[in-house]
Amino acid sequence: MKRISSAILVASSLLATASIANADQFIRMVSGPSGGSWYPLGAKVMQTIESNIKGVSTSNTSGGGISNVMSVDGGDAEIGWTYAHTVANGYSGKGKFKKAHKNVRYFATLYPAAFQVAVRADSKIKTFEDMKSANISPGKPKWTGTAFCESIIKDYGYDFSTIKKNGGVVHMVSYKESVALMKDGQADVFMAATSVPQASFIELENSPGIRFIGLPKDRIDRIVKNNPGYIYGKIPASAYKSLDKDIPTLGIVTSMIVHKDLSDDLVYKMTKVFWDNHAEFVKVKGVWKKVLMKDAVNGAAVPIHPGAAKYYKEQGVM
Repeated sequence: MKRISSAILVASSLLATASIANADQFIRMVSGPSGGSWYPLGAKVMQTIESNIKGVSTSNTSGGGISNVMSVDGGDAEIGWTYAHTVANGYSGKGKFKKAHKNVRYFATLYPAAFQVAVRADSKIKTFEDMKSANISPGKPKWTGTAFCESIIKDYGYDFSTIKKNGGVVHMVSYKESVALMKDGQADVFMAATSVPQASFIELENSPGIRFIGLPKDRIDRIVKNNPGYIYGKIPASAYKSLDKDIPTLGIVTSMIVHKDLSDDLVYKMTKVFWDNHAEFVKVKGVWKKVLMKDAVNGAAVPIHPGAAKYYKEQGVM
């Protein structure tokens, strides 16, 4: 049986390698962590593109909003998920980006996302003011959620080094690892910039139970003013069973980008397949219902790839 299993694995590997070798174009996507929405949606998008465009092979790997801009710009991926404000900062070399990333082009605006923050239901933490010595899990270093957290605590007058000096811990790990830390009591706070509702928070609602923390309006006003691209957001009461009212927070617009050197013809075909199969992506995540053709270039603050622009002009979007 082991020999048969090994043979199947070898055969599968050879078939995959042969498929890539025979492809005219290999398109690599960087999406998001396995516990979020980007990864499963990204896998479906890539599968759909490969199935509908002759001569194309695809892959999908995990990433984060900031690192994905770097990956696409550097040629480590051809298409990536990010946020409208993140790609704008990346293109101009602002914010978390030390240099301008001019190789990225806009592909599509997707759905709004929100910065979500939760503590264990029995936690004494009520606001960000109470997190100065806590064990927090804001995401990995180059994830947008981590940048959100840094912007917020900066407005409260402290940073990650302050938390560590006060005896707290900053866990820069994935959603899956964050959930495990929360369940084990090793993390007091879990944060993520993602779609609403999100599976990791639903899992924590079930066990051990969580309470969401929002932001006062004056804080949101100031943070939005000081961070171009951030928008007003909320976690609606209908999103999670533990909520009885909306939670005010920061919001962002999810986007996709591609490398500028992808041919116009290929990106045109990718754009057409992407929108023609809208219903298939809704089956993966209900949040895709919010992805609308009329909003396809809303928030685009960097050049739109000519191949995508051609399709959008045909559809009357541009």
